[in-house]
Amino acid sequence: MNSIRDQFLLNPDIIHLNHGSFGACPKPIFDDYQKWQLELEKNTVNFFVKQGPILLEKSREALGNFIGCDKDDVVFTMNPSYALNIIIKDFGLKEGDEILSNDLEYGAMDRTWQYYCKKAGAKYVQPRISLPVTSKEQIIEEIFSGLTSRTKAIFVSHITSTTGLRLPVEEICERAKAEGLITIVDGAHIPGHIPLNLQELKADIYTGACHKWLLTPKGCSFLYVKKELQPFDPLLISWGFQSETPSHSKFIDHHQLQGTRDFSAFLTIPAALKFRTDNDWGSVAADCRKLAHGNFQRFAEVANGTILSPISDEFLGQMCSLAITCPDPVELQNLLYEKYKIEIPVMPHWDRVFIRYSINGYNSQCDLDKLFEALEQVKETTSLLG
Repeated sequence: MNSIRDQFLLNPDIIHLNHGSFGACPKPIFDDYQKWQLELEKNTVNFFVKQGPILLEKSREALGNFIGCDKDDVVFTMNPSYALNIIIKDFGLKEGDEILSNDLEYGAMDRTWQYYCKKAGAKYVQPRISLPVTSKEQIIEEIFSGLTSRTKAIFVSHITSTTGLRLPVEEICERAKAEGLITIVDGAHIPGHIPLNLQELKADIYTGACHKWLLTPKGCSFLYVKKELQPFDPLLISWGFQSETPSHSKFIDHHQLQGTRDFSAFLTIPAALKFRTDNDWGSVAADCRKLAHGNFQRFAEVANGTILSPISDEFLGQMCSLAITCPDPVELQNLLYEKYKIEIPVMPHWDRVFIRYSINGYNSQCDLDKLFEALEQVKETTSLLG
């Protein structure tokens, strides 16, 4: 059998340490993707009108079994940002309402909440999480320090993008429920990365990307909404809205029919799950975590960086992020890519800068050794690492 690395389409001339941003799709799953695209073109009308709804239901069922929810409580979207725009636009924000979040959230979603809060006269509240974090309890208390009588919902990432930190979402949801709040979780980095069971988590609303750690082609994500809160208005009004021939699920009707679009990526979920089984992906992921965590301390030393949490599965998955002093993050990222052929994000976030490496099955210790050597040279020859 080919090695894991050989099953990916990645350019071998580049050291890929940024799986967290857009993922990477293995050849068997990409082949399945192209199979569906070809089927669409061979018999377009039949595929869209007759086969499509059946195939989408099968794919939703496979996804639901994997993430622990009913197939009719989850719809496919292009990305988590699209999914959350559905929710935020139709959330019913009123003047004086508050949405409780934190200062480590993904910038695109910060902008979305701020936009709709401003329109409604509501407030998006972002208490600061102190870094490095020392315990789950610290995170929970700092987030809920922003709770007031006006708080309507809590919005939190399961793993935050720039820091790579796994937040204690289970405990946050439990406390939010006790406070009578709606819970909205951005799990963009979770499916295929961290075990997820939505029945156990009990988040009211959850979105995740399948094209990251679940390894599907780009443009495959999902939105879960518990039945009591469905259906939400769609962003795009099409044939499923107020349908003359409604199905048993208004949630599916509203969000599955989006006019003419290529939904081939959505149909690759069964192939992605088969790839995981065929390649014992639980063991692969465990090896990746070991590799990521085992190298973290030496990267902190070479980059003069700060590790953001205890090095354990409780706070970290296959992504590790350092807070660094860097006067020009764009220049550092470009230098690492152009001179050293290393793809790795260097991200400003508020008043901090983070460098984050992601480890997946195609990575090796050699990749991290080359990053270490590059950072040594950068520190010796430039002023980009304080």
